[in-house]
Amino acid sequence: MPSTVQKLPLTLALIAALTLIAHSSTRAQTSPARGILQSTNDMPLADYLGLLQQIAPAAEEGTKAFLAAFHQRCGRTLSTVELRRAITQGEGDPVLMGLIRASHLKDSAARDYWVQQLRCPDKGPR
Repeated sequence: MPSTVQKLPLTLALIAALTLIAHSSTRAQTSPARGILQSTNDMPLADYLGLLQQIAPAAEEGTKAFLAAFHQRCGRTLSTVELRRAITQGEGDPVLMGLIRASHLKDSAARDYWVQQLRCPDKGPR
């Protein structure tokens, strides 16, 4: 089994790829007359997952597991904006990163563990 140090490059590469995707659709435009223009159109979740699939299949698989667990435990669908925030804030949401790692390692026990750790915003798990 690879050591934590050997897994670090993969983790860093996944975070970098996810950050790139997250910021690719959120760039603001500027206008000398009006300043920063905020985009009201958000990238559709299916497109976002498709990009993840192209860059890192384990990231897409782990993200799908995160979205399914969120829907099941919290009773609603996570938006693309919320997903991007989960990926890019700090070192990324620990549950999401754990699910991505579990997908990469094909570790179903770790996947189950991380699903149980998911907490809903404004409340605990159902």
